[in-house]
Amino acid sequence: MGDSGFIGVFDSGVGGLSVLRAIRALLPGETLIYVADSAHAPYGDLSPERIRDRSERITRHLVEHGAKAIVVACNTATAVAVEHLRTLFSLPIIAIEPAVKPAVTRTLSGTVGVLATAATLASARYAALLARYGERARVVAQACPGLVEQVEQGAWDRAETLALVRRYVEPLVAAGADQIVLGCTHYPFLRTLIEAVAGPTVEVLETGPAVAAELQRRLAAAGALAAGGSGGVRFLTSGDPARIIPVLARLWGGTVQLDGWDRPQ
Repeated sequence: MGDSGFIGVFDSGVGGLSVLRAIRALLPGETLIYVADSAHAPYGDLSPERIRDRSERITRHLVEHGAKAIVVACNTATAVAVEHLRTLFSLPIIAIEPAVKPAVTRTLSGTVGVLATAATLASARYAALLARYGERARVVAQACPGLVEQVEQGAWDRAETLALVRRYVEPLVAAGADQIVLGCTHYPFLRTLIEAVAGPTVEVLETGPAVAAELQRRLAAAGALAAGGSGGVRFLTSGDPARIIPVLARLWGGTVQLDGWDRPQ
């Protein structure tokens, strides 16, 4: 297969940067293209049909422009659309799922909390995850409407963001959870707030490093790892680049190249 081509990564908005960051750290020689579908965020508010349509449209664009692998850096899109994508495209498609498996192996209290979108929690894929690992511990799920929007707006330090985090995290702590799984790629950018509310006896788990490791494994198996050097990173968005650049630059760090793509008319 060779090492030519880039890795395409997409999310409903900027949350998938938490996964992109892990990929960049593990695979610095790879060229990365990230699509923030911000005009349609949050995916958790869309119908399953709409989520599958957006995921297919983005993946097709990336494949047609030379992607050698796709990372679905969105828990909602993974839960609703990844199996559909795998029926359409033959390249490696790396999925993401809430870190329930490591959480149930690490819990001492026997209770694990999961923060996620309503669409992720209602999906068959999440139900299958619970069926595989949920018997090992009590898993308490909490839908978190509004958190994705706060990250998309760059409102990480506002009082209303802290109020939302308290609303969603405190019941998990009250239920006895000593592990809290971040089941949305936007939530790691609120990790400081989540940890402050949860307290020092609660461990917060995210999935970016595990996704990066799986991507590395799949590329190595296909003989498609970059030979070395330093790959570039390019960003596309269906939203308004002028509005998104300040948030993107702060989350990613440094100067970013952001181009509009597939913007609603």
